[in-house]
Amino acid sequence: MMHANETPTDPALVTRLLAQQFPQWAHLPVRVIRSAGTDNTIYRLGDDLAVRLPRLEAAVDQVEFEQTWLPRLAPALPVAVPERIAVGQPGLGYPFPWAVSRWIDGAHLTEEDRADHRFARDLGAFVTALRAADPTGAPRGYRGVPLRSRDASVREWTAKAADVIDAPAVLAAWEHALAQPEWDGPPVWAHGDLIPGNVLAAGGRLQAVIDFGAAGVGDPSCDAIAAWTLLTAETRRTFRAAAGFDEASWARGRGWALTFVSGIDYYRDTNPPMAELGLRAVAEVLADHAG
Repeated sequence: MMHANETPTDPALVTRLLAQQFPQWAHLPVRVIRSAGTDNTIYRLGDDLAVRLPRLEAAVDQVEFEQTWLPRLAPALPVAVPERIAVGQPGLGYPFPWAVSRWIDGAHLTEEDRADHRFARDLGAFVTALRAADPTGAPRGYRGVPLRSRDASVREWTAKAADVIDAPAVLAAWEHALAQPEWDGPPVWAHGDLIPGNVLAAGGRLQAVIDFGAAGVGDPSCDAIAAWTLLTAETRRTFRAAAGFDEASWARGRGWALTFVSGIDYYRDTNPPMAELGLRAVAEVLADHAG
């Protein structure tokens, strides 16, 4: 349990929900996927399907969002994204809508992938293609808003993590990001959550981008977070060139990467991979900012 208000699930519940609503799949084995994901619990269903159940009421909108928008975005994107097969309804004491998708093959990122310039170019091509997608009618992205909207949160969580990070250096880098010009272009698409758990790789190439729960339109600088959450000092330059971030957007992206400082203390005991992500993002940004 990562959150105080989390709704627990298990494979037996998934099997019962399938039997009630999608009996054609109820005979398939259900296996929990160990993940650092914070909004949903993922189960593998047989060999070809996945079931995703929101942990929190705040994650319920993701089900409708991905059902509506991913079929429109997928043809414009150069890698695989989740493909919805069915949407289940609340039942058997589980209070939220849930989804069945096709299983996407791939592996979580390795250190070799992070250091591979082909992966960085693939990631930049994905960001570029997504940014070019038609934004008509799309909702505002979770991180498509002005960076300053996270000011109070960053200061609060930096103080809470001061035992393991250089808090004054974090705040100095944060002030530098806040000082950048705000986005003054039209709203464009961004994924908004390019972190290790949301990309799949194989052989140094990007295979898929998953979990579009933070996606939407607005300032695209939030997708620059990949430079500090996924890449090395060398490959982030390749990514920037492929994605075409200008100086101000790149600097705001550093600020968005610093917002992951919130996970260091929040997930310190309940989700060590997310706490480690916060530590890594902060360390990479501070090294980059100092340089």
